[in-house]
Amino acid sequence: MALPLVVGFDGSDSALRALDWAVDEAVRRRLPLRIVYASLWERYEPAVPIFGSERPDDDVMTERIIASAQERVQKLAPDAEVQSVLTPEDPVAALVRESHEAAAVVTGSRGRGAVTGLLLGSVSLSVAGRAHCPVVVVRGEDSEVHGRIVVGVGDPDEAASAVRFALREAEARGCEVRAVRAWRCAEQYPANGTAAAGDTAFAHEQRALAFLARALDVPESEHPEVTVHREAVEGPAHKVLLARSAGADLLVLGAARRAGGLGLQLGRVSHTALHHAACPVAVVPYTV
Repeated sequence: MALPLVVGFDGSDSALRALDWAVDEAVRRRLPLRIVYASLWERYEPAVPIFGSERPDDDVMTERIIASAQERVQKLAPDAEVQSVLTPEDPVAALVRESHEAAAVVTGSRGRGAVTGLLLGSVSLSVAGRAHCPVVVVRGEDSEVHGRIVVGVGDPDEAASAVRFALREAEARGCEVRAVRAWRCAEQYPANGTAAAGDTAFAHEQRALAFLARALDVPESEHPEVTVHREAVEGPAHKVLLARSAGADLLVLGAARRAGGLGLQLGRVSHTALHHAACPVAVVPYTV
């Protein structure tokens, strides 16, 4: 039996966008959809009325939120297999628990809190940093389909899980993948314009391309129908990938999960992308 695609839902506009994305993904990958409403969202983000000018009591509001989600799914994909779950716990604990038996967890980029200055809701950030399966945070306002998935190829261990996820996703969508490896050349060229062998920008670029070739060799053979473009780009990885996200349908990144580790387990690149990317971001974990 296929693992479900889990989507966290709180009735906010951001959650509606995440639900729409999850419905499309569930249909595309032929996965059951599991909508999770955790009743203690306010522990993370102060509640504001979402139905009329006054807040209804908790039971009525919960029923309305769940019903609205089910109606939306029914409208978008009448044949989708969907289950709604109400759990009396905080959303991070609920979604991290769900991640043990999920194909992926999908969240919006913001909750229904009143703090408008936040770039990313604390629930989404916490789940992306702790989940045991891929987490997709639905970001960006661009609804155009670009036909492109961008995957950041960094650490060799994280690259393996991220690249495989990106190629599986591209195969399901029928689109291309751009595998991006950022490189830096810190050496300063001498005044005479010469540099020692191996210290040139060209050498750095070639090493990055060789790294991409090794990282993509096996995954490409597993998905021969997917077109993969390799890009070795000079610059800080977080800036390079943010720039590439503007023309992508999905940005895929790897993230380490240290056995027994506590707290958020996200590097600078993932953290920056989750806050600023122009498209949805998939964080794919691997255990070290």
